[in-house]
Amino acid sequence: MGQTGFFDLQDRLKSLDEMGDPLEALNQVIPWEDFRSMLRQGLRNKDRKSEAGRPPFDEVLMFKVLVLQALYNLGDDRTQFHIQDRLSFMRFLGLCMDGKVPDAKTIWLYRNTLAQGGWIDKLFAKFNRHLDKAGLKAQGGQIIDASIVEVPRQRNTEDENKQVKKGETPKEWKKEPEKLRQKDMDARWVKKNGINHYGYKNHVNVDRKHKLIRTFEVTAAHVHDSQAMKELLDRKNRKKLWADSAYRSEKSALALKRRGYENLIHYKSNRNHPMTEFQDLLNKTRSKVRARVEHVFGHMESSMGGNWLRVVGQVRARMKIGMRNLAYNMQRFTHIMGRMRPQTIAA
Repeated sequence: MGQTGFFDLQDRLKSLDEMGDPLEALNQVIPWEDFRSMLRQGLRNKDRKSEAGRPPFDEVLMFKVLVLQALYNLGDDRTQFHIQDRLSFMRFLGLCMDGKVPDAKTIWLYRNTLAQGGWIDKLFAKFNRHLDKAGLKAQGGQIIDASIVEVPRQRNTEDENKQVKKGETPKEWKKEPEKLRQKDMDARWVKKNGINHYGYKNHVNVDRKHKLIRTFEVTAAHVHDSQAMKELLDRKNRKKLWADSAYRSEKSALALKRRGYENLIHYKSNRNHPMTEFQDLLNKTRSKVRARVEHVFGHMESSMGGNWLRVVGQVRARMKIGMRNLAYNMQRFTHIMGRMRPQTIAA
């Protein structure tokens, strides 16, 4: 194999631009440096007594690694491989061909440190403030929904499952620390449309106008969608709320009324109380608006690697799911800015 020259590399980068490298578009639009002080605070190693030894990777570079993972649903080992293998990844991270690449363990430690400190919520809120400053404040009302995010299934005995549901750790697991680390004590089973799923739920609030995620909540998969409604409400957006019929109840209607919301949740029929023609017509009208949140989940499913993750425990699941929501917002923001100022984005 011949040696690659400088101009060969330049030609390849130019070719990527001509084909429309989405990562380069992100690099041009997202204010990465705005995250630096927050990341530095979240990653501060209080136990480090000396600055001797190999310096850590740049905070923003590692944050962008997590964004790559979220955009393509990559595990730590595959992330390391693709950074080394793909020119677009290297350019996105600002790495040279002969530069050092963070390994899988470094990526895991970085993400886990932020997860344990609950920093994903602060990072997500930070970018939402940027959206507001860019003129994309939440407008037009709020649409809420939830999507199941599957994780590796647990092969437990019936007795073990009963103990886990009670919040107890089976004694046999305590004897094997390595086995215990692989056991997810927080994820739960749920049946949807006759199919069993194991994992968590990503509850989101999307604004009607810009189709950006404004708030999110993560729960075990068995938690009913409506139980997260209160946490999802966005005080900054217009007090109109769309949601599917799973959220409709006397309790939710009363809660929305107390907060001054216009209740646009779908009607549902009961065994002895079928919907009227008028209610059915209202549902069809509301579906045109509510479908916008389905577009968000559809994009995550088709373009961001599907609704499944390789994590154990709700703290890490929240970090991963939160990063996916943040990465979606970054992509959506780049798309909106591209329509507003197409000359600022390559291709």
